[in-house]
Amino acid sequence: MFVVERVARGHSYLYLVESVREGKSVRQRTIKPLGRKDVLAASGELDRLVASIARHAERSIILSDIDAGRIAAHRIGGPLLFGRLWDRLGIGEVLNNLLEGRQFGFAVERAVFVATLHRLFVSGSDRSCVDWMQSYAIDGAEDLALHHFYRAMAWLGEELGDKQAGALAPRCVKDVIEEQLFERRRDLFTDLSLVFMDT
Repeated sequence: MFVVERVARGHSYLYLVESVREGKSVRQRTIKPLGRKDVLAASGELDRLVASIARHAERSIILSDIDAGRIAAHRIGGPLLFGRLWDRLGIGEVLNNLLEGRQFGFAVERAVFVATLHRLFVSGSDRSCVDWMQSYAIDGAEDLALHHFYRAMAWLGEELGDKQAGALAPRCVKDVIEEQLFERRRDLFTDLSLVFMDT
């Protein structure tokens, strides 16, 4: 059974029909006329009918529960994959070493991780990052708020001293992180021949 829409006298009407085989051909047989489409939609009768039928279909029940907020669906793929890369490269360890002795009162490393994921996936501001992370299951990010992202980004840009001769800008925490990550991956035979710069 299914619903079809037919136009008559300038109005759309909905009908509950079924397919019936008569000999070698298949035709539609009307089981029940439901009424004018615009009237059904305006009165809410169409939505009530759909909700009534959907109660008996497991997939529809789950989708309607997600829409109503009774079931929360969180994405896990991105945080798992990039979390593994984050750990393998030692980024979290470098950040935590630099944060030692600092009293931020929140997980700065997690805020930097979430902001990095956000920029990899969709990009945008720290404000949009807070909304974006709600649909992902990211360990340790449950208590992060907008001001935590602002403070974490301010820490990354924190200047470390006077500008060196010939430098375009003073050194900051971000520069130290990059240097330490490079040192972690360096071995006896490492030769730096190519550098990618994000402008």
